[in-house]
Amino acid sequence: MSVETITLGCRLNFAESETIRRLAKTDEDWVVVNSCAVTNEAVRQTRQAIRRSYRERPDARILVTGCAAELDPAAFSSMPEVARVAGNNNKIGSLGADPETVPAGFLGHVRSFVAIQNGCDHRCTFCSIWQARGPSRSLPFEAIRDAIERELERGAKEIALTGVDVTSYDHVGMGLGALCQKLLKVIPALNRLRLSSLDSIEVDEALFELIAGEPRLMPHFHLSLQAGDDMILKRMKRRHSRADAVATVDRIKAARSDATIGADLIAGFPTETEDMALNSLRLLDDCDIVAAHIFPFSPRPNTPAARMPQLSPELVKARAARLRSAASDRRTSWLRGLVGSKMDVMIENNSKGHSANFAPVRIEGATRGETGMARMTGHNGDHLTAVWA
Repeated sequence: MSVETITLGCRLNFAESETIRRLAKTDEDWVVVNSCAVTNEAVRQTRQAIRRSYRERPDARILVTGCAAELDPAAFSSMPEVARVAGNNNKIGSLGADPETVPAGFLGHVRSFVAIQNGCDHRCTFCSIWQARGPSRSLPFEAIRDAIERELERGAKEIALTGVDVTSYDHVGMGLGALCQKLLKVIPALNRLRLSSLDSIEVDEALFELIAGEPRLMPHFHLSLQAGDDMILKRMKRRHSRADAVATVDRIKAARSDATIGADLIAGFPTETEDMALNSLRLLDDCDIVAAHIFPFSPRPNTPAARMPQLSPELVKARAARLRSAASDRRTSWLRGLVGSKMDVMIENNSKGHSANFAPVRIEGATRGETGMARMTGHNGDHLTAVWA
């Protein structure tokens, strides 16, 4: 029997989906829809995925899990297409897998995501994920080490550590930086280590040491910044200021000349004035952001931000579009500026891959898993073209 997974949302969801698919024990055909609740649009897309899957695979049973299912199980249970709903606490074991298994995936991919942490102790006013994922829990070093070694044995060439709030990792006094240092020390085969989204205010000294001196740590850092205006950051209940964000980026770039910065930014947060919105727009330049994820504000149920004075949907949409346009222009300029340079590249599939600093690269004829230095020969839309150096 087969288990298919449809995943929405974060990298942690993708790792969990692969773990469910790989370790499921069932004699039935299932489609697992691993949902996201970060925005209202994500919930809508979850419903859409359920209905589409039912049409395409009418003989399979549909299980819905993930954050949207955790927050509103009754809504998904009432859908006629759905056979079962499982909350996040029952996600891994929902189809018979060992619930203690460390989520890791993807099977057969050269980049694999390994979960090191789940949940969140912060209470950002726009976010409901802490309600869906619970408090922050960090996995022990040995479990993470074993999961990484298994992924490397399966053919992974690069490991990305993921979680809901990875910079809050703390297991018996070991923080994220110390965890990474120890992993790189005890796993010589771990040649490429990446980190998923980081809370800039939580980057610890041990991690800064790695950024400065460890070539096996890939030099692309995606930061959860959310806004570039101090008043909006305060109303979001973020724990950093605009100056803190800029200082973190300056320190990263001073330590590692080839480092690149990605960021999450929310457009149209309640009470946001035009001047406040422009502060977020200017943050793209001030933090040299070349990979921006722009989210139009979406009021989530039972969150403080949903009770604040809202902007019109039209204004939210317009501000998101402006941010996306500016971010796209910066990214295009960055990619064009890399033409002629040499960079370390890993090919993931169909001649396509990424450089160490996460520029998308295509090398005609290259095979999955190939790594090495490549010379960038041109820029074509959303990627660079290159030849092996």
